[in-house]
Amino acid sequence: MITNSVVVDTNLVFSALIPKASQIRDIFFESNMNFYSPNILISEIYKHKDKLLKSSKLTESEFYLYFNGIIERINFIPMDFIGIESRQIAYDLCHDVDIKDTPFVALSIDFAIPLWTGDKKLKDGLRQKGFHNFYD
Repeated sequence: MITNSVVVDTNLVFSALIPKASQIRDIFFESNMNFYSPNILISEIYKHKDKLLKSSKLTESEFYLYFNGIIERINFIPMDFIGIESRQIAYDLCHDVDIKDTPFVALSIDFAIPLWTGDKKLKDGLRQKGFHNFYD
């Protein structure tokens, strides 16, 4: 277990990039926490960049300033470094809740650290299946 650490998911980084959600962004920039994420997070952010720009009302320069600051604080872990057993458990938990969250749950299980997400549907679905390792 890595103390003072959390796995952050894409949903949380989306929230940190929206100005009204500045408390989340402040935690990224001002806390002494260790943040981890599967490296798939970066491609997910880029895939939704236009939508994020529109909804956040950030300029492209502001977007990249915040985004770069946030990803500099995250330790990215390749999926190959996450144990097969953890990946299977995460798949079993996520496949009928939200399969796209499987890598984040797998990393949380493998590192034995909480998952930090703002995705209520994911939390509710995982809690119903016995997963309760969330950071709030």
